[in-house]
Amino acid sequence: MAVSSPQGRPNKRQTGLQQQPLVLLMVVLLCCGAMVARLVWMQLLEGTHFRELADENRIRLVPRSPIRGRLLDRKGRVLASSKLTYSLYLEPRLVTDENWPALRDRLATLLNLDAKKLDERRERGVDRDGYRTSLALDLKPEQVLRFREQAASLQGAQVDVDILRFYPHGSLAAHVLGYTQPITENEYKALADKGYKIRDRIGRIGVEAAYESHLRGKWGGQMLEVNAMGEVQRNLGDRPSVAGQDLTLTLDLDLQRVAEQALADKPGGAVVAMDPTNGAILALASKPTFDPNFFSKLITTQKEYDALFFNPKKPLLSRAMNAYDPGSTWKPVTAMAGMESGRFPPKTKLHTTACITYGGHCFPDHNGAGFGHIGYADALRFSSNTFFYQVGVGVGSEELKKAATQLGFMQKTGIEIGWEENIGFVGDQEWANEVRGTPWIPEDMASASIGQAMVQITPLQLARSYAVFANGGWLVTPHLADGGIKWTSSDYKTKVPMKASTLNTIREGLRKVVADGTGYGLNGPGIPAAAGKTGTAEDSTGGPDHAWFGCYAPYPNGKIVVVAFAQNTPGGGSVHALPMAKKVLEVWEKTRNR
Repeated sequence: MAVSSPQGRPNKRQTGLQQQPLVLLMVVLLCCGAMVARLVWMQLLEGTHFRELADENRIRLVPRSPIRGRLLDRKGRVLASSKLTYSLYLEPRLVTDENWPALRDRLATLLNLDAKKLDERRERGVDRDGYRTSLALDLKPEQVLRFREQAASLQGAQVDVDILRFYPHGSLAAHVLGYTQPITENEYKALADKGYKIRDRIGRIGVEAAYESHLRGKWGGQMLEVNAMGEVQRNLGDRPSVAGQDLTLTLDLDLQRVAEQALADKPGGAVVAMDPTNGAILALASKPTFDPNFFSKLITTQKEYDALFFNPKKPLLSRAMNAYDPGSTWKPVTAMAGMESGRFPPKTKLHTTACITYGGHCFPDHNGAGFGHIGYADALRFSSNTFFYQVGVGVGSEELKKAATQLGFMQKTGIEIGWEENIGFVGDQEWANEVRGTPWIPEDMASASIGQAMVQITPLQLARSYAVFANGGWLVTPHLADGGIKWTSSDYKTKVPMKASTLNTIREGLRKVVADGTGYGLNGPGIPAAAGKTGTAEDSTGGPDHAWFGCYAPYPNGKIVVVAFAQNTPGGGSVHALPMAKKVLEVWEKTRNR
């Protein structure tokens, strides 16, 4: 008998089964809604992004490096170019561990390679480009030909071309040209958005670095479609690389070559040749030097790097832009300070003696006797120390420093490779008080007045200052390429605030040096009338004396300035440095109208 509820309806058990279809329907709807929302998000909102990711999985771009622009001398002769080299590569994704031994043995036999070395190269993993491993570099033409004849049956191996920088004249002008090296990880991160690749090579120093954007060109590549196994399905097209632009330098190959030959028998030094009218560098040589082709090798050991970078002779240091004691080549600066200060006008004559005492030290003249009662021109002609002691001590350090600054010292010259340049040093009272910690004394001033101890300059700075006397009073900016700049504009060529009488007196003295003074040896067949100054300087670091000679020709309005510097070569500027400059002038005179 059925039991009724108090209301009289049958009492049925509530199991919840009637609710299940509704719950299931809601779950299905929620899942479908989520999927639809996800599809809308992926297809409409993020469609472009995911298509790019899909293409990256499906498409491989095999990069092709651009050919770097050539470096040419002013007459179009090649100073740096590029050469092709062929290398053997392995694509790891296409070669399993089981397939490798057979491929390795075939490659070793076909190309006459060491199988053990091939194993070692494979075990190193992929190169910096992330998709292949270099097995052998710099293949010979016959090896390339053999591989290409059998390439279809050597799946996973490929021979590809690399483009390396080549300097046909070896170490000639190495400090000017510079070199290229593989880009570093940090450089790549900073430059990737400018089109650089991890396989790129970048200008490291010199013109190669200064004009990197002009020379480098743009990468191209081959676009390949691959399957999930990484196997190439088809070629989707090629994008050719764009070669870099050639760059014509101001260097003259003939002058650069003779400048370096002039340094051959010296332990170290520099030669600078410059057009004083606009600052164009005609030659910039430094010794010791290096071969920039060293940096173009595909593989260089750490031992080889250490031998170059830690060489005690410092071959990577440009002596042309490093500072040294200038000796008597500095005396025109002291002469300018004396005349421009008004304390020692152009007509001044001073009595020179065997030595002059300052403090407790007697500062000698180089001939041990003095040269009698003389003026500026003869003081330069004979290179009288005691004349310039009196002028320097008389005007003081501030006037000397003022003249030095106006002639371009204690500052970078403006040359494109200026990050390698030393600004030099000219001591004064402020420096003595704040840096040295002792007062500036007359002994300091006497030394500074003849370019000793308290003065250090670079050969390039000296050439720039002598250009002022050669061109009639203009301070020009040394440069190595036109670079689209008007180097004779007011931004790069400025008038030195020097009285005409000061300029003419210094020019007269420099002419006397060559005509009948310490620089007489410069005269000879094939040498135009010139003006200049010899210099012998004690090395303030303790080494043997330096030899200097600075000159310009023809006189009075020079078309070339030459500075020769023989580092730690005792014997005098007229003995060692002057003949170096003379060789450069001889070649310049022979070739300048060609």
